[in-house]
Amino acid sequence: MNRDVILLSLCQALLTTGNVLLISVNALIGQQLAPAPELITLPVALQFVGLMVATIPASLVMDRIGRKNGFYLGNSIGIIGALCCIYALNQGLFFIFTLGTFLLGIGIGFGTLYRFAAVEACPDEQKSKAISLVMAGGVLAAVIGPNLAISSRDWLDDSVFTGAFIGLAGLYVFALILLSFIRIEHQPPQSASSPDARSIVEILLQPVFIVAATVGMVSYAVMNLIMTVTPVAMARCGFDFNTAAWVIEWHVLGMFLPSFITPKLIARFGLLKMMVTGAVIMLLCILLNLHGQTQWHFWTALALLGLGWNFMFISATQLVTSAYLPKEKAKSQAANEFLVFGMVTVSAFSSGWLEATLGWQVLNSLMIPVLAWSVLVIFFYRAPVRQHLSTL
Repeated sequence: MNRDVILLSLCQALLTTGNVLLISVNALIGQQLAPAPELITLPVALQFVGLMVATIPASLVMDRIGRKNGFYLGNSIGIIGALCCIYALNQGLFFIFTLGTFLLGIGIGFGTLYRFAAVEACPDEQKSKAISLVMAGGVLAAVIGPNLAISSRDWLDDSVFTGAFIGLAGLYVFALILLSFIRIEHQPPQSASSPDARSIVEILLQPVFIVAATVGMVSYAVMNLIMTVTPVAMARCGFDFNTAAWVIEWHVLGMFLPSFITPKLIARFGLLKMMVTGAVIMLLCILLNLHGQTQWHFWTALALLGLGWNFMFISATQLVTSAYLPKEKAKSQAANEFLVFGMVTVSAFSSGWLEATLGWQVLNSLMIPVLAWSVLVIFFYRAPVRQHLSTL
């Protein structure tokens, strides 16, 4: 694998480390600062609003100024967001803190395109390996993120969470340094209005795009909703912060550690079977959550949740890259990211309300028909998708 893909993988690792750090502390900060229980997960929700808002502009901006400059911009916005959160925590200002998480979300929105940049930096036959290598950067995040969340609590005396955002700003600065070593030549944007370029509606209505986007949306939304409220549910059950951070660590390992073998499994069994397998594994996570609320239940369920997400999301990413021509890249990637993270934003907004009003078990039960919908879409479009893949 070439040097640029490895560096992009490290940048993804830093981004994911920051995300894991946010997962570990945001809901708990919401518990401390939110004026009402229903607003506990508002910082997380606005983080994903920022992400969703950034998806389309990020792709189009990078088409104009290049991947590298786009990633510079995204990391810089992330640094501003982290500084905003530090100020808000020191002053005890909940809504300023949510502004900071919104800016962090915008920075993360740019970072979601690391995987597409990796695909473009290698030959077609290495696409799956490139995606998985970039995603595998999350293995480092699984170890560093929760431990950074725990250790940063002792950095400052005035606030147990301020140190976490100092560490977060440091991660974005380190990413800027790594980006300076990446050599990705910017290709001038190709005309999307040429006679043989399709409209965005034509691209979106392809069975292959429908399946890829649906699986991407469902896998990420279900994973995000359950993951976001797990620290809150564990706190309600009497578990301390360190235990919740440990569970999150195993969840993130489940998300990214399989990436080393996922390409081989995709090559052996095919994209569609891997998507269905991932959905079944996520269903097992839900059944475990419904079965009990011991430390073992939370730990095993979140590890399975991460594994199911890995199978579904990597397969969906690889599938969607086959749905467009090079000249259609910017608008197609923008549409896919908007759909996926738009659904994630809905899940983030609803997670706090669902957990506070309906409870942990009802929240998990509601995810069963959502997963079933993705499986039905796969089966409904399996013939045209297989025909499409056979022509590649």
